[in-house]
Amino acid sequence: MSDELSGLELLRECAAGKRPHPPMAETIPMKMVDINKGEVRFRVRAGARHINPLGIVHGGFAATVLDSVTGCAVHTLLPAGVPYATIDLNVKFTKQIPIDTDLWAVGKVINISKKLGIAEGEIRDDNDNLYAHATASCLVKR
Repeated sequence: MSDELSGLELLRECAAGKRPHPPMAETIPMKMVDINKGEVRFRVRAGARHINPLGIVHGGFAATVLDSVTGCAVHTLLPAGVPYATIDLNVKFTKQIPIDTDLWAVGKVINISKKLGIAEGEIRDDNDNLYAHATASCLVKR
């Protein structure tokens, strides 16, 4: 984390390619597309390496994506040098995540206070079908 850039500035630099994407974005393919105050939008794609023993995309794929977009949404509202950590993530799955299909993941801040950021996230396809929804609480360490 950079002590010189606000969360919004840091994430915008990552999205613009001025800073490397986090290594997690290689494990779970996520590309930052839009970074705004209190809202982020990622492009995500599950592949064969994300399949569980049942032959479907593991729930951890969606949980990781939703943890990322909700946390990043909170991060956009934090000043330089202020870290945060997810303390609660509640995920609801509505459909199986498809393999080798580009999806959108959006995170939006619902409320932020001195010590707590609350956000929601969704994973949808280009036809606006909902695959998973989450709410998250993040501890802000001011």
